[in-house]
Order: sequence, then structure tokens, then C-alpha cells
Amino acid sequence: MENSAGFKSKMDKALFADATATSIGAVFGTSNTTTYVESAAGIAVGGRTGLTSVVVSICFAISAFLATFVSAIPSAATAPALVIVGVMMMSSFKEIDWTELSEAIPAFFAGIFMALCYSISYGIAAGFIFYVITKLCKRQAKDIHPILWVATILFILNFVLLALL
Repeated sequence: MENSAGFKSKMDKALFADATATSIGAVFGTSNTTTYVESAAGIAVGGRTGLTSVVVSICFAISAFLATFVSAIPSAATAPALVIVGVMMMSSFKEIDWTELSEAIPAFFAGIFMALCYSISYGIAAGFIFYVITKLCKRQAKDIHPILWVATILFILNFVLLALL
């Protein structure tokens, strides 16, 4: 938030609502609720009345019936799209300050873990863990936010439990 009056844009409101719903849902053990790209695009082009959400929900309902047809598409046909997504994800790596080790090391391991584990969440976990490790090695523990400590401990605990079970 930029000022005490509220959010900077409608998109900020939508993403705040999404984050709140995801957090509350996680407490109760439900699946995550998400703001779909279609909804975000509707807000970006000026959707104001909620009709945008209704149209998106109708399109998703229609897509449920088309799922059987889409499942017939072989994975080899979707591979080029995944390559493009990977290239788009890698394009953000150019914005990393590779001279600052506390940024470079976590970013490197996040990318490596995503690629080798076939899991974006494992990559994020590696990024968190290596960020804390590099800050500790640089004696900058005070720069680590308490929520980051909790998340890192939970990620480590997750990896330990997965290894033991």
C-alpha cells in the first residue's frame, strides 16, 4: 500500500483479496483459491461491475465439459508451450544482481531446484533456505524477517519429513 487511503490500483485490491482468501483457506485445510489470469486481465481492462467475474465463471464452467477433449492432446503437443514458459521465467534472471551473493545464491538454487526437481514449490523452498543461509554466513541475521524464518523452518521440516517417510 502506498498511502493510508488504500490500494494503488484495482489489481492491488484483487491480489490482496486473493492473498487473504488463500491464507484463511490454508488455516482451514482447504484448497487454495486463486485469482485467475482471466480475472486479472478483466480488471486491467476496466472490469468494474462484477460482470467480468460472471463471464469468467461461465467460461470455466464450459471448460469443464471440454476437459475430456483437451485430455486427448498428447503431452508432446504441449511441450513447446512449456519451453516458452521456461524461457519467460528465465528472462527475469537478468534482473538479479549477480554481484550480490545474498541475492545471487538463492536465485541460482531456486532455478536449479525448479529444473531438477520438476517442482516450482521446491525451487521456492530452496530460494528461501539459501537466502537465510547466505544472510547468516554474511552475519546479517537481523535483515531476515521473522516470517521468513518461520517459512524457512517449515520448508526444512518439510524436506526432512519427506526424506524420513
